[in-house]
Amino acid sequence: MIAHPGFVLFATALATVLIPAGVARQAVLALGAASALASAAALPGDGVAWTAQVAGYQLELVHADALARVFALIFTLIAVIGVVFALHVRRASEHASVLVYAGAAVGVTLAGDWITAFVWWELMAAASLAVIWHGNTPRTGAAGFRYLLVHAAGGSLLLAGLVLYVAGGGDPSFDAWRTVWSAGWSLPAALMLAGVAINAAIPPLHAWLTDAYPEASVTGTVFLSAFTTKTAVYLLIRAFPGSDLLLWAGVAMALYGVVYAVLENDIRRLLAYHIISQVGYMVAGVGMGTAMALNGAAAHAFCHILYKALLLMGAGTVLAATGRRNLTELGGLASRMPAATALYMIGAFSISGVPLFNGFVSKSMIVSAGAEGGWPAVELLLTLASVGTFLHTGLKLPYFTFFGPDRGIVPAQLPRNMIAAMTMAAVLCIALGVFPGWLYARLPFLPVEYHPYTVDHVVATVQLLIGTGAAFWVLRRKLGGEATVSLDTDWFYRRPLPIAIDALVAGAGSVGEAARTYGRSAVASFGRAVRLAPPGTVPHFDAYRRSIGRTVTWVLAFLAALALIGWL
Repeated sequence: MIAHPGFVLFATALATVLIPAGVARQAVLALGAASALASAAALPGDGVAWTAQVAGYQLELVHADALARVFALIFTLIAVIGVVFALHVRRASEHASVLVYAGAAVGVTLAGDWITAFVWWELMAAASLAVIWHGNTPRTGAAGFRYLLVHAAGGSLLLAGLVLYVAGGGDPSFDAWRTVWSAGWSLPAALMLAGVAINAAIPPLHAWLTDAYPEASVTGTVFLSAFTTKTAVYLLIRAFPGSDLLLWAGVAMALYGVVYAVLENDIRRLLAYHIISQVGYMVAGVGMGTAMALNGAAAHAFCHILYKALLLMGAGTVLAATGRRNLTELGGLASRMPAATALYMIGAFSISGVPLFNGFVSKSMIVSAGAEGGWPAVELLLTLASVGTFLHTGLKLPYFTFFGPDRGIVPAQLPRNMIAAMTMAAVLCIALGVFPGWLYARLPFLPVEYHPYTVDHVVATVQLLIGTGAAFWVLRRKLGGEATVSLDTDWFYRRPLPIAIDALVAGAGSVGEAARTYGRSAVASFGRAVRLAPPGTVPHFDAYRRSIGRTVTWVLAFLAALALIGWL
């Protein structure tokens, strides 16, 4: 008998709603998240633990192999850190949203079949939408609605592929799927991969991430950075390894995210773009498909969740203390926010791959896999992306936020729990960088024949970092933030697409009046939803509330039934 970490988080979410704000609720939050982490650490190592027969299909509710365990462990670990960071938040609904989101993400990683994974996948999408809408800014409603449309499309693609696969006699278990995938491409595989690719934020299907994540609350963004893209990486490792398409898509992601991060002025959007870049390394590792590359993708997901959370917590403390989020409005905060500055820099060194920090022991595994597997171009391009990482996250953002010209900003005092959470993440970033063997021993393909601290690797990395730092110092006046907006692929569905659809509907003179009226109404709602609109966008959600409510109710009922069957 085991306790599913996801259900531990769900129970904590329920208790949070029932307990008034105060010390008791904070204690329940911390204890519940810690219990979920303990449950993940105690998962058995012998594969299937819970099974159920549903509609003639054998569902594996918990399949705790090495790959599932390492993702479940980091998901529950970051839930603990995120809960500590958010202890001062008084809204029970926000706590409940992030806990359900985290629990659903854990459910995806422990699912042993496509059907179970899809149910958790959809619950995760619904909960993450609630997390975004807790941002309560003028832009949050529109960003959340676009997020809903994009992820509904992704879920529909995944479901369509799954239905075609199962209807054709396919076994939904992931063990059986590996044989299907090794036989080559098929229509179900293409549809399912497209659905997963949206959650992985593979360009040009990525704009939802940089649009929505920066609009969530300071605490909610930390959770958002950890789960959606990493569950997609998990499914890619589990179901689609060894695809050349993913290899080059990952390389493109790594470079694309870096370029846009360098251009960004908004510190949270900058870090959101860099999520795309770092996930690109993981996707490229999946595309290579070798044992070292897949281990590297899993290890980098583990390390990325920690240091990206630390970076976003650092940016969040700046926003919470100053009310500002643009580089052109910040500067000189290091002396007034010394703890946040020091802890942010640990995250910056980690993401930049500085020796003795966790990014050095995970990112380099993927780059080395490219060299070992005979992809010199991949090795070169991913190394180039590493230069961009240090340039904007390790140098540009901290210089113009903390160390640049002093603008006389007097920050407000931060809750102590925020610094405590940042300290937890920082300690783990250093610990994994100094003792990578702990992580390597938990990767899915053992033994791990990789040693990051060779003389040539350390020397080459240090030279690269010093050269990038010198170039930044010379060009720093030209690399400062600018009060501009960088156009991305979302421009196409925000501006010309609604206009084109409106024109098509307007020209449909032969269509009956009733059909034209319905079409104009639907297109107008869609157009207003996908545009960068003022707060008036949110009420259009009312037209879909009942259908979405039925979907969420069905998902929750199905999860409860599966849980009951599993316990029995």
